Amino acid sequence: MFGASRLVGARTLGRSGLLTVAVGGTAFAGGATFAAKQTKCQAIIANGSNEIENKSVFVPTLEATIRAIRLVRTAGLIIADYELSKLKLFTDGGQEEAELNRLEQEMASFEAELEGAQMEYASETDKSVPMSVEERRTLKRRQKNRMEDAAARLAEAEEALSSMEGESNKSKVHKKAANRLLGLCRDNGGVYIKVGQHLANLDYLIPQEYIEVLSSLFDDAPESSYSDVCRVIEEELGGNVKELFDDFEPVPIASASLAQVHVAYDKKTGKKLAVKVQHAGLRETSAGDIFAVTCVVRLVDSIFKEFTFGWIADEIAPHLPKELDFLREGKNAERAEEHLQGTGLNCIVPKVIWEKSAPRVLTMEFEEGFKSTDVEALGNSGLSRFDVAKLISSVFNSQVFLSSFVHCDPHAGNILIRNKDGKPQMVLLDHGLYKEIDDKFRIKYAQLWKSLMLADLKGIEESCHAMGIDKAYPLFAAMLTARPYDEIIERSKTGSFSASAAAPDSQADRAVIRGYAKQFLSEIFVLLGILPRQMLLLLKMNDCLRHIDFALKSPTNTLVVAGKYASQAVYENEIKEKVSRRSRILSWLSYMKVLTRIHIHDFGAWILQKRSTALMHSKTPRD
Repeated sequence: MFGASRLVGARTLGRSGLLTVAVGGTAFAGGATFAAKQTKCQAIIANGSNEIENKSVFVPTLEATIRAIRLVRTAGLIIADYELSKLKLFTDGGQEEAELNRLEQEMASFEAELEGAQMEYASETDKSVPMSVEERRTLKRRQKNRMEDAAARLAEAEEALSSMEGESNKSKVHKKAANRLLGLCRDNGGVYIKVGQHLANLDYLIPQEYIEVLSSLFDDAPESSYSDVCRVIEEELGGNVKELFDDFEPVPIASASLAQVHVAYDKKTGKKLAVKVQHAGLRETSAGDIFAVTCVVRLVDSIFKEFTFGWIADEIAPHLPKELDFLREGKNAERAEEHLQGTGLNCIVPKVIWEKSAPRVLTMEFEEGFKSTDVEALGNSGLSRFDVAKLISSVFNSQVFLSSFVHCDPHAGNILIRNKDGKPQMVLLDHGLYKEIDDKFRIKYAQLWKSLMLADLKGIEESCHAMGIDKAYPLFAAMLTARPYDEIIERSKTGSFSASAAAPDSQADRAVIRGYAKQFLSEIFVLLGILPRQMLLLLKMNDCLRHIDFALKSPTNTLVVAGKYASQAVYENEIKEKVSRRSRILSWLSYMKVLTRIHIHDFGAWILQKRSTALMHSKTPRD
């Protein structure tokens, strides 16, 4: 979620107890005998087979089986890599490893110091001890200073360790394993690329080497041949390409894990069209691929005892078949457009051409625009990055809190921007993955975001508890906002919506968030396993939006944007539930108070932005 606050550091995964596995006839010893682990693995796969059989899914095709063999082989090689790495660690025993161990011990000491300082600062002051208001404030300032000092020391130690490690053994094995996964995804294509892209978004769960390597899957998805494209179109629409379209471009303008897009023109109107064509064979083999991935994920769960990755398969399995039905995607697009028209936000959805659409072919009107993270194109357009970022955040938060129908794949390639009458207009693409959020969950989530914006500590705790999050609520709040929880505590005293004067996303801030992560590591993994599936998709959505915001140099306060729509959702729910006129008036007054604070904040942010722009122009050399 926030790149520098991964729960699993580069020094954690590589030290997990690994089982014995045979690869290419060579056995690698692990934490238990091969026979015992092999029996367990067979049971896991058998259980998975029974579940699939009970659900009457299907017997995997030959192609899916071949891909599954590659998957199992890759998993075995990765396990072997980590086992050999552990063996090398024990046999080398060089000075470099000794120094690394010393730095790690020093860092562990700073982590413990930070954890203690965080717990002390976040806890309530003992009111039984006689103390004046000023004395209590002084005490809290000391506690905060102690926490910030500990965070700074930890950040310095992490930097020293990172510098010392460079391409250390652990970093190398992570990178090697990540490249194996990347090769597997590229070789197998389709579902596997989708899984790899999903992993690349899990900044807060897996080592950075995996994020860096797998992120390339967003830009280099495979392309189907023109003959395959023509065959799919003919099978789905009952006619050849030349009969259906004018000037159908053989080379796609974009390709993704599941489909690719070609430009064509309508024979009757001459309008420019975007024709999305599913990769050939994907529909027939996807169920077998999902089955294979699910089995191997269960296997990984049995190997890495401290982590539970089963929820990844649980997320992908039910949603992928929906993404493969392009008629469903067309209906999603129309429903999203209907909601957006009611918000007043300057965002459009390309119109679906139903007579030339089918389960594997989706034809829509072509809409021009540039990628939302293309800073150069944005600069040439004359649009404000602040306005663009605010529009993007507003569109998705309005979906979450007001419509309950949420686009769950908002990466930069699915968001186009263009200049419309001097203001940014957003074009929202790829409507294959949407989530319907139930009202009860939506209101709880809205209450949490409203409390986060207002820095209402009691409200945050109560909202988290209502969602099944107990002790780990400070970390969960940090995960949602990508800011340390102590900053929320600080804002609760100042009444501000903005961060403190400290530089945002600083090394110390990231150390603070990791401190919370260390405290609640096991709880968060349990949490990710038991949270409602809709929350996991919302976390993924937050990740994608944060990546876009970061690319735009974080120009908007997303906390305020989310809080605004969350407050509206809470108010509308209160109006529905409250009967008396007095209670409705009180709810309205409370909502107006929140809106007034938001407008004042937005006006202040606008003034600062104008000053910053003017200052930048004044420093630009003139001819």
